[in-house]
Amino acid sequence: MRIAAISDVHGNVFALRAVLDEIRQSGIDHLVNLGDLLSGGVCPAETAELLMHTPAATVRGNHERQLLESPRDQMGLSDGLAADEIGDEQRAWLASLPAIARPAAGVLAFHGAPDDDLTYLLETVTPSGVRPATEDEVTHRLGTLPDEQLLLCGHTHLQRSMRLTNGTLIVNPGSVGWPAYDDDQPYPHVIEAGTPDARYAVVEDTTGSWEVTFHQVRYDVEAAAAAARVNDRPDVEHALRTGRMP
Repeated sequence: MRIAAISDVHGNVFALRAVLDEIRQSGIDHLVNLGDLLSGGVCPAETAELLMHTPAATVRGNHERQLLESPRDQMGLSDGLAADEIGDEQRAWLASLPAIARPAAGVLAFHGAPDDDLTYLLETVTPSGVRPATEDEVTHRLGTLPDEQLLLCGHTHLQRSMRLTNGTLIVNPGSVGWPAYDDDQPYPHVIEAGTPDARYAVVEDTTGSWEVTFHQVRYDVEAAAAAARVNDRPDVEHALRTGRMP
């Protein structure tokens, strides 16, 4: 079985098209989308239309929750752009998405952690920056060692994997559409992929054990950056072009 995992498209339809084109040629059995679909600085409505017509096991991320539950005047710039551009049909589609999915036997998909879409599962934020999480930290965030053989998560935009003591593989495929961002919780920090490429992962089980291959895809970054500029998001424009924060 071969599973393609994508995450954190953030409305970047240009990156999404390139990733989906490559995945279609890869002999994939299942496509799993790990959330944060539309909110960003690029093209949320076009992204919604493409995703709604792409067969995939899709879970909602924190931005879907915020987009559906927050009053418009309390939204950040990314959610606000999506809220202003999408229609009722697209909003209903977002509302139908589950927080977790089981796309295949022994596989669990979610955005941050199974019980919290804001959890950094494979990274730890400290006062001095972001570092890879330890297995003890990951197990604590999960609550216990999982029964599933494969866990798919997103949220942090970084390609990373960890195999737990019990053999479970955890995979974050990285971000399709937003390679760098900053946040102030629990401490101010930046997340930077370092290049503008779109990212995804392929996870394969041919011998009774899941193995992951990470992929990077070049796409029309300038078109995405131009959309961010039109939407008055110079921070997103810079991140898209460089994979770094300004």
